[in-house]
Amino acid sequence: MKVSKALLLTLACLVLLTMLAGPVLAQQKASPMDAWKPAFDPSGAKYKVVVSNVSSPAIKGVFAGFAIRDELWKRTKGQIYFDYKPFSMLGGEVEVLNQLKMGAIQGMAVSSVAATNLGPRFGVVNLPYLIDSFEKLDKFVANKKMFDHFMNAMEHQGIMGLDITGYGNYGWASRTPVKSLEDARKVKFRIAEAEVNKLTYNAWGINPVVMPWPDVPMAMKTGTIDGLDHTPMVCNITKKFEDAKFFTQVNYAQGLFIWIFNKAWFKTLPADLQKTFVATIHDVCADIRKQGKAQEEEEIAKAKAAGVQFFTLSAADTATLRKLGDPVHYKYAAEINQLYPSDTYRPEKYLKEVQDFMGYKP
Repeated sequence: MKVSKALLLTLACLVLLTMLAGPVLAQQKASPMDAWKPAFDPSGAKYKVVVSNVSSPAIKGVFAGFAIRDELWKRTKGQIYFDYKPFSMLGGEVEVLNQLKMGAIQGMAVSSVAATNLGPRFGVVNLPYLIDSFEKLDKFVANKKMFDHFMNAMEHQGIMGLDITGYGNYGWASRTPVKSLEDARKVKFRIAEAEVNKLTYNAWGINPVVMPWPDVPMAMKTGTIDGLDHTPMVCNITKKFEDAKFFTQVNYAQGLFIWIFNKAWFKTLPADLQKTFVATIHDVCADIRKQGKAQEEEEIAKAKAAGVQFFTLSAADTATLRKLGDPVHYKYAAEINQLYPSDTYRPEKYLKEVQDFMGYKP
């Protein structure tokens, strides 16, 4: 049977197209999680804990979830699988907090800014110029009574807090240079869905745009926002500096991920595994926190090498921000000082204790 030249040519083209399409389809199917797969088969785990985070595990404070996963697998001899899902795989933080409260998932590394939605006491670390350096954060964590009370902020919601990791010092990424407070007041800064942040920006006379983190990339590209309230580490790693080529180091607060878990789920674990679970979280978080400061310095250096310009505000503008931000402490004091039946430590004025301990001065 003769085969026409036209048919042969058509078949050849189809084969060629299939060969070319193969790699493209493979790329489309690739998942950002492929680089972070466990080196073990989790299918035999007796207990599974699904844990969410919105950001990239290239950030040490986010990567902690994979370190916990692997260490927990080792310490429990494969009994607990810590099924960690970063990259906003389960949605924005407010949405995921509600999933956690309902028990749809078991854990979350929630940002300190979003954490206030279910645990207002967590807002103490977001207050301007209170815990505003790596050194002050270490000092706060080392005070067990004060830190444990902080970590119990969601106990009344059925959610237990175990520990923290960090993601650096907050400042302003922007499309145009922000060298002064006057410059900042011309910028549409995205801030997190958090009451403390809204109060702070309103006090500073800056009109913020409240927005979930997953919506930020498109908003930056379309001009819905032209600035971002975040840390240089996060901005560089998550490629926000592709659109915002300037960063102002305001350093008014430390960014934290707070590792929280559904308490009802935790109680289903046998006592020995509960103990191992808690110890593993503490050990990994302590180690990761030590790496945070070095990573911030590294990412700033990388960003500068790539052409991002960094600025600091004048002493006068910083003094103005401190002064304008001071009333925010007291507007939010009742939320921070609120006590619940689940609290074992019952200070009359927790915020004042933290301020005194930190040597806070407006």
